[in-house]
Amino acid sequence: MQELEGKVAVITGAASGIGRAFAERFAAAGMKLVLADVEKEPLEAVSAALAEGGSEIESAVIDVREPSALAGLAERCEARFGGAHLLCNNAGVGVGGPMWEVTPKDWDWIIGVNLVGVINGIHAFVPSMVASGEPGHVVNTASIAGLTCPAFLGPYNVTKHAVVALSESLLNDFRATGASIGVSVLCPGWVQTRIHESDRNKPAGTPADSSDPNLDAMRKVLGDLVSGGITPQQVAEQVLEAVLDDRFWIRTHPEMEPDVRSRCERIIAAETPKLMAPTEIK
Repeated sequence: MQELEGKVAVITGAASGIGRAFAERFAAAGMKLVLADVEKEPLEAVSAALAEGGSEIESAVIDVREPSALAGLAERCEARFGGAHLLCNNAGVGVGGPMWEVTPKDWDWIIGVNLVGVINGIHAFVPSMVASGEPGHVVNTASIAGLTCPAFLGPYNVTKHAVVALSESLLNDFRATGASIGVSVLCPGWVQTRIHESDRNKPAGTPADSSDPNLDAMRKVLGDLVSGGITPQQVAEQVLEAVLDDRFWIRTHPEMEPDVRSRCERIIAAETPKLMAPTEIK
């Protein structure tokens, strides 16, 4: 996409963190916005702030795990703006701990949000984007954990690896069919968000996070790493540039590239993976 002025951007997970930064940056670029999040009050706050600044906003409180929710959002987008040009599948949550201690309900939740939510977004919006024949772009939020496998982040690693594979497959599908739609996969490192507090949005019936002292200590370390990360606004700027440049990979932390390179080299050499703790991702 070379022209953003007057085009329509759809953003899930738009109420805070990276999603809110997307909304603010794309609004500044003159785009109309369709914003979605599971948190009602923060979503209303960002929508009101951007509307006061002159942006055209459509917003909805939805759970991206539900196909009907994304389908309804697409209908609202079509009715209000005539369709989407930029789709940002950004909603995400984090679950950690030894994989054998992660409950089936937690697995269902993180897979539902981080992976199925992206699938639902694609299913709801991409057909009309392709049919329009207009230039478009899809941005899927993965993580550096989609390119590495640190310990105690197994469910998160699994879903983010899947989002990377999904994104590359989607790009190839567009190429093979001649669709004029680009794809970017966002693989950030530590960013100042509330990902480490994802349990605030756990659905009813999902067990509370373990109070194991070792895991509590790990969560504190992760919280410190997140708070020391780059800002969501820095991420949004890189994403905007990638959309304009039609660039697939968005890796926000060059200092983490040796870890990715080392893993790839070990795969090629058929070597046992190197142990990596979350605290070693720097």
